[in-house]
Amino acid sequence: MSGPPPYAGSLERTWYYGFRFGCALIFIFLIMPILVIIPLSFNAEPYFTFTPGMLTLDPDAFSMRWYEDMMTNEQWIHSMKNSFIIGFFATILSTTLGTVAALGLSRSYMPYRNLIMMLLISPMIVPIIISAAAMFFFYSKVNLTGTYLGIILSHAVLGTPFVVITVTATLTSFDYSLVRAAASLGCDPTRTFFKVTMPLILPGVISGGLFAFITSFDEVVMVLFLAGFEQRTIPKQMWAGIRQEISPVILCMATCLVVLSILLLTTVELLRRRSEKLRGITSR
Repeated sequence: MSGPPPYAGSLERTWYYGFRFGCALIFIFLIMPILVIIPLSFNAEPYFTFTPGMLTLDPDAFSMRWYEDMMTNEQWIHSMKNSFIIGFFATILSTTLGTVAALGLSRSYMPYRNLIMMLLISPMIVPIIISAAAMFFFYSKVNLTGTYLGIILSHAVLGTPFVVITVTATLTSFDYSLVRAAASLGCDPTRTFFKVTMPLILPGVISGGLFAFITSFDEVVMVLFLAGFEQRTIPKQMWAGIRQEISPVILCMATCLVVLSILLLTTVELLRRRSEKLRGITSR
């Protein structure tokens, strides 16, 4: 329906258009800070503001110099490598643990399900500064501070709740009669999982893994507590750049992160629609 119904009165029509106008303003308020950094990253001058040339769309006011600087600077290249390496292994670990946990929690005979679920999703609820401080004191005793392993484990802790929630939501519509049918035909549990269960819950697993990757890729508090100089990631490099020297390279990296987030969220949405088709749900 493109407009209010014909029988709507003046008050209903005012509410109809006023509500949509308010929603549009809220959307613009939320999205503008993200969109502003994109043109600023092409600024030819080392400023975080729109120059008169940019406002008049002068071609000489725009430049790719900061992107070139980002791709040739050793510190930024090292930070990008660390972010992808840490994000990849943290995603693998959190996806594996979260999927196994979700499969166990989906069983009705699982004892203390609510308590275990509460503990698993607690990293999403507890302020991250508290989790980071606790992990710092714990990892210091086992010599994991300033190591890649320590950061990967901490990011896996943060990413696992997202996998648990998405896979658990997928399993709510899973038909367990398929598992019983496979067992009656002689399939062992491992073959049943990979041939029957996994293909049906794969969209939820991938969605949870993407959320875990985004969480690890954008996380800065844990890295500030646990990482050394060699383990610096993109967020830590951006934080250091803001504190030490203001450079538009930070805006270039922020633009790349926005594009990456959009691509990952688009993938999640496509996976959600595929999951609905597999479950026989038609989107309106």
